[in-house]
Amino acid sequence: MSDWADHLTTCFPEARLKKYIEMRGADGGPWRRLCALPALWVGLLYDQTALNAAWDLAKDWDAETRENLRVAASVDGLQAKVGSINMHELAREVVAISEAGLKARARPGAGGLIPDESHFLNALKDSVESGQVPADELLDHYHGDWQGDLTRIYADYSY
Repeated sequence: MSDWADHLTTCFPEARLKKYIEMRGADGGPWRRLCALPALWVGLLYDQTALNAAWDLAKDWDAETRENLRVAASVDGLQAKVGSINMHELAREVVAISEAGLKARARPGAGGLIPDESHFLNALKDSVESGQVPADELLDHYHGDWQGDLTRIYADYSY
């Protein structure tokens, strides 16, 4: 069983079960985004009202729709569309549901100075507002001020 458990650590699906659920969708990036994904999931999963709202969004999607959404998001970001589903609008709804869940959870931070964890969603809210995901920003730099020089990514995005 130990060998099997070790073997499973070499698989990198979107989610993998450990002693917790590891979400692999965005496990790196600029500093201000590192807490955004965990906060999104906490807001969706740790509040029953938010969980119900998220389920209501996705409950009618079949496996093909879910896969098409995953692929379309990786290609077109927030501009993706699958059938009648608009990724930008879906992202707006999901972030709002998560924010409500975090506010309802009301876990204070900074010694009580911050009333809840919803501030961690600010990077995602900025993306929804601008319609651009980090890949769009990188492509803008690549085609713009970096003039096709990928080595600039290390200077501009390392921390």
